[in-house]
Amino acid sequence: MKFEQEYLTVIKSRFREIKRLGDRTLDQLSNEDLHWQYNEDSNSLAVLVKHLRGNMYSRWTDVFTTDGEKPGRQRDDEFEDDLQTMEDVEAAWEDGWQLFFDTLDGFNVEDLLRTQKIRGEDHTILDALERQHSHYAMHIGQMMFIGKQIKGSDWQSLSIPKGQSEQYLNPGK
Repeated sequence: MKFEQEYLTVIKSRFREIKRLGDRTLDQLSNEDLHWQYNEDSNSLAVLVKHLRGNMYSRWTDVFTTDGEKPGRQRDDEFEDDLQTMEDVEAAWEDGWQLFFDTLDGFNVEDLLRTQKIRGEDHTILDALERQHSHYAMHIGQMMFIGKQIKGSDWQSLSIPKGQSEQYLNPGK
């Protein structure tokens, strides 16, 4: 298999995994939890979801013909906590990811070195994907951290639970 095809396979898998971590975080929370903030300068989970959706629409719509920072994007509005219900948050979450995955699934190996502008700067699609993977993973990590703080001992680990590494690594012992 060529490197480029392997890269596309791997990056698709990595994005699906970070989405899954976000899914599993949201699944553990109540509507009230989605709006919890550590302080007034912190983002709630609902705000993080709204921001991710806005970013996905801006970056992954008309990738090769328009700048990834769309002129109509109201980025500051993404940080207003106005998604009221769990259904609103889940709809925004799924909508952003669907658009992103539709775009990602449409890329072929020749697209990886094609240019996309983001804020007026040229980026290869490979670079843009890496940039967004870091961005999305960071925000989903924030979501997981907030969820864990809210749930405390009721948090269901999204990885190997604390104190269970040996059991995980050596089942049956």
